[in-house]
Amino acid sequence: MKTIKILVLALLLTLPIYAAKIENGEQLITAMQKKYAKKWYKTLTFVQKTVRFRPDGTSNVEMWNEAMSVPGKLRIDIEPLDKSNGMLFVDGTLHSIREGKIARSQPLVHSLLVLGFDVYLQPAEKTIGQLKQLKIDLSVLHEDTWQGKPVYVVGAKQGDLRSPQFWIEKKNLIFVRLIQPTGKDNANIQETQFNKYFKVKGGGWVSPEVIFMVDGKTTTTEEYTDVQVNIPLDPNLFDPNKWTSVDRTYFKKK
Repeated sequence: MKTIKILVLALLLTLPIYAAKIENGEQLITAMQKKYAKKWYKTLTFVQKTVRFRPDGTSNVEMWNEAMSVPGKLRIDIEPLDKSNGMLFVDGTLHSIREGKIARSQPLVHSLLVLGFDVYLQPAEKTIGQLKQLKIDLSVLHEDTWQGKPVYVVGAKQGDLRSPQFWIEKKNLIFVRLIQPTGKDNANIQETQFNKYFKVKGGGWVSPEVIFMVDGKTTTTEEYTDVQVNIPLDPNLFDPNKWTSVDRTYFKKK
């Protein structure tokens, strides 16, 4: 009788583990939001070195100063600042800024903003809807290994590296890889990697190295420095009509 009671107790203790098993993308997004909803940073600023590699082997470097208000808002000021050029992503719209004025506006689901940041603070249902717009099949999930760590892969079956998919490091539930078909007839494969994560004070993570590739060749790299989280930001930073009327030294160390 005592042995039976022990076995029953052991079974009951394991039930929550099985109940929490992640079997599809929607469950994974919900788990990510739940894990960090109360401790992910609300703002992030950094200086970014952007290197673009040309087919002829040459490259060019730009310095970008970025401010983020999570969820949904990202401002990029491209140096030199006196030219007032940049980009503004605000709640599903991309505004291209030239000489301080809106040159173009267009709807856009910023996949990296969604998967790397917004997923942790906005309702899971909104993230799920955005990922469906990116044509990622959230019903398909398998486990794999990436850079020596276990990951969840959503949107593709084992061995499929062509379907739209994202990779989430299993232990900390952080985004590490995105694969999307691109080009004419989706003949090319674009890959984005978030690397070298470090944990920031108060909770949340930052990936200071981002790599963009097409068909296995690196096309762009990004390197973050002067990272700051949860500093107060003027809401007008994210108003495209007030691009030049706000203090643009937000990215500097205080």
